[in-house]
Amino acid sequence: MLKKKDKTQVITKFQTHKKDTGSSEVQLGILTREINQLIRHLKKHKHDFSSRRGLLKKVSRRRKLLRYLEREDPKKYEKVIKKLKI
Repeated sequence: MLKKKDKTQVITKFQTHKKDTGSSEVQLGILTREINQLIRHLKKHKHDFSSRRGLLKKVSRRRKLLRYLEREDPKKYEKVIKKLKI
């Protein structure tokens, strides 16, 4: 789970307008930050299977959002992919 400070940073980096907190870009940014955090956790705690399951759910959700964004707005998709470095 992200700290409020980290989440705010991600939101300001990906928001499309001043009060944007739920657009696809913001959701992808938050999911990517959470995925990276879980990966670091699982490197230390290899037998934490409930966290591994949560990681798989988040990866699946991110994949679905990426597919949606690619289908709806390919330019935004390319921009977000470059920002996230994935």
